[in-house]
Amino acid sequence: MSNRSDRLGRGSGTTAYPSLLPWQVRERRFPLARFRRRGLDPDMVYAYLDRVAGDMASLHAEITRHRRETLRIKVALRRWQSEQARLANGERR
Repeated sequence: MSNRSDRLGRGSGTTAYPSLLPWQVRERRFPLARFRRRGLDPDMVYAYLDRVAGDMASLHAEITRHRRETLRIKVALRRWQSEQARLANGERR
């Protein structure tokens, strides 16, 4: 990791707040309550964050797969459209 702003994900999106990445969720740490009063169980918090990060990683992988498939379909459609245009103009390969 290079610096704090990279770890926080600043500048990594165009939404009102930066997008979270799975590693950012996994590495997030929370301070313990003072004097051990009314605090969160750190093991439960980190287990939950790991679960959220795993779900995020799965979603990011699925989005990437869909984007690749979309690109493949667009390329095939452009080829088909070009071929149809050539045939309509009476051209042959």
